[in-house]
Amino acid sequence: MSGPVVTNPFALAWLERGELPPLPTGHFIDGRFQPPAAGQMMDSFDPGFGRTIAAFAAGDAEDVDRAVTSAQAGFAVWRKSTPGERHGVLSRMAEAVRRNHALLAMVDSLDSGKSMAEAEGDVSGTARLFDYYAGVALTIQGSQIPLGNDLVSMTFREPVGVTAHIVPWNYPTGTFARSIAACLAAGCSAVVKPAETTPFTALIMAQMLVECGLPHGVVNVVTGTGTAAGGPLTEHRAVRHVTFTGSVNTGIRVAQVAARNIASLTLELGGKSPLIALSDCDPVAVAEGALWGIFSNAGQVCSAGSRLVIARNRHDDVVSRLLKLTEALSVGHGLRGCDISAINSPQQLARIAAHVDAARARGRNVLTGGGTGADTAHDTGWFYRPTLIDDLPANDPSVLEEIFGPVLAIQIVDSDEEALAVANSTDFGLMAGIYSRDITRALAMARDLDSGQVTINDYWAGGIAVPFGGRRNSGYGREKGKEGIDAFLSTKAVTIRLTPPPAG
Repeated sequence: MSGPVVTNPFALAWLERGELPPLPTGHFIDGRFQPPAAGQMMDSFDPGFGRTIAAFAAGDAEDVDRAVTSAQAGFAVWRKSTPGERHGVLSRMAEAVRRNHALLAMVDSLDSGKSMAEAEGDVSGTARLFDYYAGVALTIQGSQIPLGNDLVSMTFREPVGVTAHIVPWNYPTGTFARSIAACLAAGCSAVVKPAETTPFTALIMAQMLVECGLPHGVVNVVTGTGTAAGGPLTEHRAVRHVTFTGSVNTGIRVAQVAARNIASLTLELGGKSPLIALSDCDPVAVAEGALWGIFSNAGQVCSAGSRLVIARNRHDDVVSRLLKLTEALSVGHGLRGCDISAINSPQQLARIAAHVDAARARGRNVLTGGGTGADTAHDTGWFYRPTLIDDLPANDPSVLEEIFGPVLAIQIVDSDEEALAVANSTDFGLMAGIYSRDITRALAMARDLDSGQVTINDYWAGGIAVPFGGRRNSGYGREKGKEGIDAFLSTKAVTIRLTPPPAG
């Protein structure tokens, strides 16, 4: 997982001279940056150094109302745009993201704490998302329904209206793109509330969209806390659809509010995803897949492979390989190209540490990790060492609860039936991986896994065209793929009588 030394000019300027590119400080409303109504600002931090880097607007209900009003006016214009016009804006945006790759990747890494390599991948994926939905914009169509000699019905796929987007801190750039690109392809308008620890790439990309020809008011961004800005946004009566990515408890509250307003909803919530290594698996592939599945973005991924469910006969071989790979990982500032980057906030770091400390207190076998700190004293931010906890029972909190950090829970099983039962034993159902040399065996298990997506012999295989979403406490609705646009479209049926009804 080691990457090359970072050569990004914006990253070098920060690391060597403490210089940052200009960052927006206001909300983005009606096509321009505007100060917060109450004049309040918040601090943004570099998680790798644990220090303040910039200030941004602390939004409230008044700011949200201004943004929604702007989105209503923007929707009146954008809903009438042609598929070709939508395609053009989204295609130009894809190219703009590529032109600004270095800036967006540096800001994404600095704001979230993730490694530069992961931020660069996120930005590349963002460009592809805008390309993909530029194409989807040209394919939206209804259908014709024959009803007999005298009647015919047809359906129209129409944009739902003003939409709200609550963007998380772990993938602030890619998550913005995957919902906004589909939203714009459908002809909707949007108000985006990025996470309070990662506000900047959403603001930068909103301005880029206007520069690419998007009418003013179609995409607006209000920054601030979930309570002061996110709550009023999801509660706003003019919002017709909410896309929320975040915790289960907050998702429940968002669903309750959306139900009161009869607004549709896409929820992408937590996960405790199993990587299942069957008795005929390739130990090398499993060890490498497990390493990538749990330690990417320091484990701060909803779909992380946070459980290794492994057949007893493969346990020693796989775990010894995995332990060696894990202990070779470098830990440090994301802009330096380290394997394990910073945790996004001190609060999240404390939660991770509390989980592992509690596991130790229960007598669980922590094979490696289980502590804080980077490899060098230069990186003074919020780091947690990559951690493996071995041979956990199915009822252990480390198995059942989402830790959202670089901590892998290992469970040993003695049959495929037990592996399936263990994999399905949590409240989550976001993702699962299966490793087996027998494709029939793997497909049989994939069929019975209660999960929104399953990969075989390559954790996180797939891409932008593959729909993403969960079951049970992991949420509902789908993003990415052709299904990703469905949440932003409503079907209208129009029926025509071809001949006059009989007189009398």
